[in-house]
Amino acid sequence: MTNNNRILKLPEVIQVTGLARSTIYLRMKEKTFPTHIKLGERSVGWLEEDVQDWINQQIEASRSSQSLT
Repeated sequence: MTNNNRILKLPEVIQVTGLARSTIYLRMKEKTFPTHIKLGERSVGWLEEDVQDWINQQIEASRSSQSLT
């Protein structure tokens, strides 16, 4: 992990993943989406690198399943 990693707030995570807020939190609960980090008493964010890694994993999984059919 790099020291200058950006922190994404929920609206940006929703935008880059295409997932709804409820889906993000459901997948976090299921441990299939990166967990957020606490930024303050009422503020959380996600490391951009973690979200991008998750997106890349989804792409690879999709390509792998398509090549099997």
